[in-house]
Amino acid sequence: MSVWSGLLLLPFTGIEKSAISAGIIFAGLILFTKTRNLVISPSGRAASYYLQVRMGSAYRTLEKPWIQKGLLITLIASLLIAPLPINNYYIDVLTIAGIYAILALGLNIVVGLAGLLDLGYVAFYAVGAYSYGILNTDFGIPFWPALLIGALLAALAGMLLGMVTLRLRGDYLAIVTLGFLMIVHLILNNWDEVTHGPNGILGIRNPSIGGFVFSEPIHFYYLILSLVIFAIFVITRINNSWIGRAWVAIRENEIAASAMGINVTKMKILAFALGASWAGIAGVFFAGRYAFISPESFTFLETVLVLSMVVLGGMGSIPGVILGAALLIILPEIFRGFQDYRMLAFGGAMVLMMVFRPQGLIGNPRRRIELMPVEGE
Repeated sequence: MSVWSGLLLLPFTGIEKSAISAGIIFAGLILFTKTRNLVISPSGRAASYYLQVRMGSAYRTLEKPWIQKGLLITLIASLLIAPLPINNYYIDVLTIAGIYAILALGLNIVVGLAGLLDLGYVAFYAVGAYSYGILNTDFGIPFWPALLIGALLAALAGMLLGMVTLRLRGDYLAIVTLGFLMIVHLILNNWDEVTHGPNGILGIRNPSIGGFVFSEPIHFYYLILSLVIFAIFVITRINNSWIGRAWVAIRENEIAASAMGINVTKMKILAFALGASWAGIAGVFFAGRYAFISPESFTFLETVLVLSMVVLGGMGSIPGVILGAALLIILPEIFRGFQDYRMLAFGGAMVLMMVFRPQGLIGNPRRRIELMPVEGE
């Protein structure tokens, strides 16, 4: 792996720096291997038990209600004051991170909870954006009614896709959903009378409340922050309800779930519809924020990016997917000076995550046990 990494870096850094990088990676792999063997070998069972006890104690401490409330209050306060000391550019970056957080939360319902690989998810994002663009520019419908309409239209599209793909699983489901995205992209590019084709839709009005018009970057930041908090609240309630447990049961074993009385057909369609509705909300906000939309904003690469956020943060974990969205949007902007290496670093990070931490940065506790079982549990 170290030699492979050095060869990848060679065209960018030269022989000397690529050799140094390969040496550092090799030393890190040696250190990791020795540490892992120390923990899981028979001679290291005491250290393993001690580590598990300490980690379990830390988890139990964090699970105390008063600590969770304190952390939540601190986090919300930090987010509220975050845009005050920074310039408009970084405020806009945080706003984009909020859009992708909503997208990742919606895709997490489909992929993380229900276990349905949807590669056409950005199509629902496009449905929401174009619904507001068309309703506002052609019919004068303002932002807030269009937000509801966009969510409903995206949910309807998700329901239709779910009905078509009911009997499909795995790779076949991924191919069909990818085909759905290609169809939507072709419609956006070629239906000139409605979507204005490749030129997109201009002059979309900004959101407003009464006489107050959202026009500054900080206004949109607080609006997307409110939508993200609302999405977290709703999805958490659904996740902890019988619906969320039914999705998890379907993900684990569809036949067993059906035998236990779960309506698998209904639950799959519901997962597609609810996941798509959040993409529709994000799309309406995107159109209202930038006042311009075009088909180039809704490509397959956007789906890959959102799916990477879910995988990196932890499938099925709400805090995890939000962290994944923040990392994949904010870090590239912070390290813009290393833009030649960003995609290389991103690809390497995803490979390392799949090898060493498949449950994600903040994995769902149940998936963490499934992927990394501990002896004796």
